[in-house]
Amino acid sequence: MPSREEAKSVVRRLHALSGSPEIVRKAAARELARWDPLDTNELLHHILLLARGGWEPATCVLGSVVAALGLEAASLPYADSMRRMAEVQSLTSVADLFETGPAQKEFDEGAAARADAKAFSQSLGHVKQQARLTRDPDVLARLAAVSDPSVVRNALLNPRLTEPLVVRMAARRPARPEPLVEIWKATRWSSRHAVRRALAFNPYLPPEVGVKIVPLLNANDLAELAGDASVHPSLREQAARLLSKG
Repeated sequence: MPSREEAKSVVRRLHALSGSPEIVRKAAARELARWDPLDTNELLHHILLLARGGWEPATCVLGSVVAALGLEAASLPYADSMRRMAEVQSLTSVADLFETGPAQKEFDEGAAARADAKAFSQSLGHVKQQARLTRDPDVLARLAAVSDPSVVRNALLNPRLTEPLVVRMAARRPARPEPLVEIWKATRWSSRHAVRRALAFNPYLPPEVGVKIVPLLNANDLAELAGDASVHPSLREQAARLLSKG
């Protein structure tokens, strides 16, 4: 089993990397894949504790580490069994990271399609290109409200997009889950506290994404989340457990 010091060594290697969050995430996936599932769970447990304890290198890389569990799952062939093993190991904080299931609230897909069709008469290809390239903030704001995840994906790449608008996108209710997941995948934005918070509190966010955001929140956010009946129960329980561990 990896020790706390070995976990620190892994964190230091990840923290020393320069480049985009995607690079760190892929490196984290490679680090996790080096171990067998039981050891990977222990490693995750140590990293979570180091981050909750305020060790800066761990707090800096934790987002990339937990994101790797979802976005780099193909690099972890045993990912499907890690939750069951974490439960056997009594590593609840690790098991929490593998929660699955429907969002707390479900969106009316038919209503979404009708709203998009009413708002934009152009082809989907044209709308996607406009979302990525428009210089008009009003047009960008309207496009960011579209429910089609491919349009949102392109809007998130627009250099004129601002954090307040992304926060509004992340907090939008009702919302299809796919655009919210696109925001989480966009590390340029999901690394920002306000965006993470908006996503975590959105009851339309799939819990398998939410549980990877909750450990990145601060104590005030966790306390609020633990008492918010509108969010998925798994997120409330996870927040309460993290608070109880200090």
